[in-house]
Amino acid sequence: MPAFSRTRRRSTAGGPSSTVGPPATSRLYLAFLFLLLTLTPRVDSSWWYIGALGARVICDNIPGLANKQRQLCQKYPDIMQSIGEGAKEWIRECQHQFRHHRWNCSTLDRDHTVFGRVMRSSREAAFVYAISSAGVVYAITRACSQGELKTCNCDPQRRGRDNDSRGDFDWGGCSDHINYGIHFAKAFVDAKEKTEKDAQALMNLHNNRCGRTAVKRFMKLECKCHGVSGSCTLRTCWSAMSDFRRTGDFLLKRYNKAIQVTMNQNGTGFTVATKKNDLVYFENSPDYCRMDKDAGSLGTAGRLCNKASRGSDGCEVMCCGWGYDTTREKRITKCECKFQWCCAVKCKECEETVDVHTCKAQT
Repeated sequence: MPAFSRTRRRSTAGGPSSTVGPPATSRLYLAFLFLLLTLTPRVDSSWWYIGALGARVICDNIPGLANKQRQLCQKYPDIMQSIGEGAKEWIRECQHQFRHHRWNCSTLDRDHTVFGRVMRSSREAAFVYAISSAGVVYAITRACSQGELKTCNCDPQRRGRDNDSRGDFDWGGCSDHINYGIHFAKAFVDAKEKTEKDAQALMNLHNNRCGRTAVKRFMKLECKCHGVSGSCTLRTCWSAMSDFRRTGDFLLKRYNKAIQVTMNQNGTGFTVATKKNDLVYFENSPDYCRMDKDAGSLGTAGRLCNKASRGSDGCEVMCCGWGYDTTREKRITKCECKFQWCCAVKCKECEETVDVHTCKAQT
């Protein structure tokens, strides 16, 4: 386990730094939501009553936490809050990536498993574990750079002079401390799986690792030029994470190429050779056409579909062959936009009638 030494929170020139964020109860609610996601489907508890409890009380009352997870949760409540706030972001990214699929990363209200049994060992589970692990790395790393955590800030390794394809530059600004985010995410998220030592845990550990490395894959160098008229004779650069969308796009591609595996006889790996970027799964996906909340499926009845598409968002595929309903809707859109000197664009409001297609329910 990496050492998470305590450091002072960074201050600005104007005085001590301060963090303005959501109310404490909201932070704790999101933190607890993430903790449940890292533990499902093995945890059987309700999280509705937790929102108003303190961080230490939450850690003490979450059933199924591994000892190391409980210790980290109690020792670093500020990091738990960052993880919880990041959970909302990666769930939204998951729903964006699957918006045109039969399973659209929908969460189940009042269900402690959040996604249902889809979390067990399907291809979709592989993606969820990867994107959630990536989300933890992203949230912690961002919180470090923003001075919100007591244990880290900017990457201390990015100092002095360096060079790239454009020449020499000086490290400056605040480089995202991606390695800290990866190390803490690995220590916390993987701790539960390492105590189980079964096929499910092996799959989850592999997909967790894929998610963590995906964030680092898209680190980029950002620079500011110095010199006469921006001649860039001198550059100051820092290392920064890319938008989380790039990680989501990459993991969706890995999902589409995910490999179905079985455990070897020794219980130490898979029978099929895999690369570190490959998502892996054991079981075939359930039938997402029908509503089955236990399996994490809300069905496709009522889902919007694209009549002209032959892809997964097309009515034939999305509606599972059961047909679709078409309704006509009037929409107000901006039209005949013109630029007016200076400096505005003025548009008219036009009414148009469009056909909206939605999947029929199974008869």
